[in-house]
Formats: sequence, C-alpha cells, structure tokens
Amino acid sequence: MPVVTLPDGSVREFDRAVTLRQVAESIGAGLARAALAGKVDGRLVDLSHWIEADANVAIVTARDVEGVEIIRHSSAHLLAQAVKSLYPGAQVTIGPVIEEGFYYDFAFERPFTPEDLQAIEKKMEEIASQDLEVRRSVLPRDEAIAFFRGLGEEYKAELIEAIPPGETLSLYTQGDFTDLCRGPHVPDTGKLKAFKLMKIAGSYWRGDANNAMLQRIYGTAWADKKDLKEYLHRLEEAEKRDHRKIARTLDLFHLQEEAPGMVFWHPAGWTLWQAVEQYMRQVFLDYGYQEIKTPLIVGRTLWEKSGHWEKFQEQMFTTCSEERDFAIKPMNCPCHVQVYNQGLKSYRDLPLRLAEFGSCHRNELSGVLHGIMRVRGFTQDDAHIFCTEDQVQEEVSCFIDLLHQVYADFGFHEVLVKLSTRPVQRVGSDEVWDKAESALQMALDSKGLAFELQPGEGAFYGPKIEFSLKDCLNRVWQCGTIQVDFSMPERLGATYVAESGAKQTPVMLHRAILGSLERFIGILIEQHAGYFPLWLAPTQVVGLNITDRQADYTQRIAQKLTAKGLRVKTDLRNEKIGFKIREHSMLRVPYLLIVGDKEVESESVTVRAQNGVDLGNFSLPNIVQKLIDEVKGRAAIA
Repeated sequence: MPVVTLPDGSVREFDRAVTLRQVAESIGAGLARAALAGKVDGRLVDLSHWIEADANVAIVTARDVEGVEIIRHSSAHLLAQAVKSLYPGAQVTIGPVIEEGFYYDFAFERPFTPEDLQAIEKKMEEIASQDLEVRRSVLPRDEAIAFFRGLGEEYKAELIEAIPPGETLSLYTQGDFTDLCRGPHVPDTGKLKAFKLMKIAGSYWRGDANNAMLQRIYGTAWADKKDLKEYLHRLEEAEKRDHRKIARTLDLFHLQEEAPGMVFWHPAGWTLWQAVEQYMRQVFLDYGYQEIKTPLIVGRTLWEKSGHWEKFQEQMFTTCSEERDFAIKPMNCPCHVQVYNQGLKSYRDLPLRLAEFGSCHRNELSGVLHGIMRVRGFTQDDAHIFCTEDQVQEEVSCFIDLLHQVYADFGFHEVLVKLSTRPVQRVGSDEVWDKAESALQMALDSKGLAFELQPGEGAFYGPKIEFSLKDCLNRVWQCGTIQVDFSMPERLGATYVAESGAKQTPVMLHRAILGSLERFIGILIEQHAGYFPLWLAPTQVVGLNITDRQADYTQRIAQKLTAKGLRVKTDLRNEKIGFKIREHSMLRVPYLLIVGDKEVESESVTVRAQNGVDLGNFSLPNIVQKLIDEVKGRAAIA
C-alpha cells in the first residue's frame, strides 16, 4: 500500500502499486491531461513508472523547466523518426537537448537541403498529430547491440559497445521507430505541439576530426505555440542586433582571414573602446586599484611554474628565440605575481589590488570564433587582489558593489549569480576551503543576493563566484568572476610578513568585471542595437547647417562643445537638410543640432534626438549644459 506525498504536503494512499499516470489521474483530470512525466523521490521518470513503496512524488507538466526539457528531448526523437521515415538510408547517431532546443546528428549519403528541412518538419507535424504512444522497454547490452545492428544502425551499435558489459539499457518506441535513450519522454507524440527546425550544420562523429563527417539538424521546441512565437521573435531581434552587421553600418571594426580571431578597430570603434576603457580605469582608481602593465611574451619556465604549461599548452601561441621557448600570455595572473614579488611585503601592505588591461591570446579553434564575441586576441579588465585570509570577505563584498555599479552604468540591471564550491581534485586543506567558501557566501548574503549553488564546480585552486548579465532579449552572458586562489601565490613564491613576524602566503583573488573587452563591447552593441547612450557614442553630436550662411556659426558651436570634452562633428556639405538628417540618423548619432538663420540670430540650436524626436529649440548655454549633464549621469537617450 504505497503512500504518496505530494509537493504541497498532501498525502494519497493506494491499496496497490500505481503508475505515475494513475497518481496524476487521482489528483485531477486536468493534471492528468497536462502531465508529461514526474519526479519520484527527486528522480525524473516516465508516467508509466510504477510506484510500489512510499515516495515523494511531483507531476511534471509543460509549465515546469524539466517539462520543457522533456519536450525538447522527445522532439529530437520525433526529428529522427521523421528523417528515417523520409530517408530510410540515413543512420541516426545522437540527439541531445541543448539550450533552447535540440539537435540530432545523421549519417546520410548526400547533404540535406533547405527543402529537405521543410519536408522533415512537415513529417514531424504529421507524426505528432497521430498521437503515437511512446513506450519504454529494456534490453541487455548485447541484445541492444544486435538489435540496432540488425536495423543497420552501426553508429548506435558503436555507442552501445562503449557501455560496460552486463548493463541493461532502456529503449523508447513510437510507431515504427525505436531509439536508445535514458528518458524520460512524453507519453505520446501529441504532446509535441510547438517545434521548428532551424538549420543544418556539419559535425564529426564523437567530435573527433579524424572521424566521419555527419549532418546535424538543429531544432527548437517549446511548451506551446505562444512561447515558440516569442522565441522566434527574439531570434529576429537578435538578427537585427547582430554586432557584426551593426559594426559594418557604423564602421566600428572588421575581421579578416589574414588575422583570424583578431580585431581591426576603425576610428569609431576605437573611440567606443576608449570610452569603455577610460571609464573602467577611473572606476579602478576610485576603488583603490593600482594599474600595471606586464609583458606580452613570457618565457616557458614561468608558465611551467604556474602550472599553465601543463594544463593550457595547446591553447598557447608559442615562439622561440636564442634557443629559449616563450609563450604569448593567455592570461595575466602569473605576471601579476611577479610584480607583487618585487620587494618585501608586510601585512600592512595588504590588500594590494593590481589591475591591468592585459592583452592576451589563446589559440581557439577556428570553428568557435564568432565576431568579437569569441576571438583569439583579446584584452581583459583583469585584476588580482593579494590579501590575508581574514580580508577575503570584505574584498569580495567591495567587489560586488563595484561590479553592480559598472553593470548598471552600462545599462544592465539584472545580474545572475552562481557560487561554485570545492571539486574532488583540489589543492589546499579542508579548513582553508571552508573559510574561503564561507567568505564568498557571507559576502553574497550580506548584499542580499540570491545565487545558484554549483557544488564541485570550483577551480582546483579555490571556489569562485560567477556573475552573468541578462540583456534586453533575455539572453544570459557570463562576464564577471571572482576566484579565490590558494595555489598560484605559493607556487610562484609570493609571501608577506605577518604581524607575528612570520612569513605567510597571501590569498590571491582573481577578478574581472567585463571579462574580455572585445566580447563586452560586442554585448554592448547588441544590447543597445548600436543606439549608444551619449557617454558611449563614438560621435555624440553632429552640427548640421541648412545653408552656407550658417557654416561659421555651426563650426563655433562644435568648437565650444569640443572644448567641453564632447565628441562632435559638423556636416557643412551643400546638401538638403533632410538628406543630412537621414544620413546621420542611420549612423545612430545621439543628437543632431540643426542650424538655420533663426538659430544664428538667436544664438540657439534646434535639437533632434537619436530616436527621431524633435526636442525643440535650445539656447547655446542650455544645450551645452544638457549634454554635459547627460554624459556625467550616463543616462540613456530620452
């Protein structure tokens, strides 16, 4: 007689073993219709799962995060079934859930075409409408190998051969299609109501370039058509905001094959870069950081001492000179320890905060490069704080304040936080880890910040906090981090004289706010769609004359604004004013100052904002003050 305890604490008793579906039916017909799967004592299972003993049970529907993942997983199987139905010679391989969707890899004699994609999606809709039951079964490993080999599915058989002998495997069948899977899955294909195939790409079997090239079909699936429509709308908006397209329109930067993953910054783009860097430089000074600069190329021996040569060598660009090996630095931390190590340090010198806009290079695979979001040459807003164990919490708390101030100034107000704790393989005693993890958590708690705990996800040398931004399209970008390091200072001989007179090793806090400046600027471009707030805009103001009679006055205005530190251009061409307004509006200049005879006579300007709104007439002192105040306040365009 199993007793089932539901999430609200209510209890249901049954006089015999029951399936999860029967539990849902006992709660209500509506829930039974909506049910996709369930949790039994925290484990996700199918609705067909039998409950034979007392258990805590929750029914999973499409409104749950797990429910959407199950829909996506089942949609991958639906995709594979549709492909096999249309192209029986295709072999299925793997089809996992990914963020906001799924994919399935196929081996097929010819490339799939966009027309194939349309036909496959139509077949998926047809199969879903048949409301086919999805049935789970189990087979011993060897029988499963024979089963799939008998179907001609050699890739699937090879996957199973990698599983240890004696294992029993679960299979899922819908109609005439059977696939290997842990599950759980939706109870029937009719539950799959909102999906779309997105694109075709190439992929190597098991991710190894030495293996056969497969074809990967990507799709997305959602709880309902409304969610799907909203997602597709977000994709359209993301396409409009693509930083590479906007960069071409605004002439910010370019990339080319002769320097893959390296950015060629144009004058407007470098002006944007400098606005970001100079802002960060001032913030660092305000928070007690000292800026340093370390070499770009450093001898192999330092990377060996720090441990990076062993763990990171494949991603390092190397060179040789006078029979010595060197590496272009992939990160700044070992070099910062070298600066710390110059001269004897006392506990009175701590905390010591060293910051650098450090130029780094990593030999990323060409396939993962993406505009300026993923590059090989990048600059980090990097800093390292050398402190005592007792100072960790205070330093982390101060950093959290700094980070939120910076993100807010750049227009990001929703920050997601994750705390990663000790992994199995680590250095340092449990006592020190306890202290470090406690300091990080107490710093988060003191700020009232909710966070997701990631047990075992810390670095081998210490725990860390990750900070991610949510942008205007609800995309999440992991940017900031602060990590506690017990290992590198000791490996590289960093010490300080404690109050007792004994030498001790400082704790090293690795911290970044923007991360890579290139990537962050790419995020900024997409967040603002190139319509930058005044303080960031490469060109802040353009003065436009209506006729040649106003040219001198327009230039005087520009000189006055430039003297106040504003970035100003004039357009004195003999063109119609409407043409000039359209051209500079397309370049997304925050303010256009239009000058005609009336404005010259009254020593004023007519102001047009970035959003196309005519703000009316301003006296010269008033527009100067308005612009200065807006830059100082880092406000968005009104």
